[in-house]
Amino acid sequence: MDKIIMDEATMSRSLARISHEIIEHNADVDTIYLVGIKRRGVPIAKVIAENIEKFSDIKVELGELDITFYRDDLSEKYVEPHLNDSVINFDVNDKIVILVDDVLYTGRTVRAAMDAVMSLGRPLAIQFAVMIDRGHRELPISANYVGKNIPTSREEFISVRVSEIDGVNEVAIMAKA
Repeated sequence: MDKIIMDEATMSRSLARISHEIIEHNADVDTIYLVGIKRRGVPIAKVIAENIEKFSDIKVELGELDITFYRDDLSEKYVEPHLNDSVINFDVNDKIVILVDDVLYTGRTVRAAMDAVMSLGRPLAIQFAVMIDRGHRELPISANYVGKNIPTSREEFISVRVSEIDGVNEVAIMAKA
């Protein structure tokens, strides 16, 4: 059974806070380079981009990153991998790139995303924004910007739902089936 832990209004406030934190942390830049990790990181990155442009005079470049072929568990999860093309129409060299995802769990997804970005060039820095940090890291990775920390057990699952994909904006916690 789903337990809703963030509704649309709470998600909106968290994303506004993350946007303000990104502006404050990167106040000396002219352009912020956001890269949403497919799938749900992309619509979250779009909301953050809209907020940043609304709250500041900073320009935002937005990209989409498919990490399928950068995952270290590719052979375990995919018999035949599916590639959902990345769209990054800017040069990452000497830029501060902010990766955006829905849930930080083991750290393996963001590690794969960093590898993918590094394959495109050499950014000045990579930062990470995530809607939910649920703990249980397997790699020494942490987020620069977190919507909400939700400690979980490994028997639980966090579902971040976004209207573009799921028809609703909310975060739910549930027991693994």
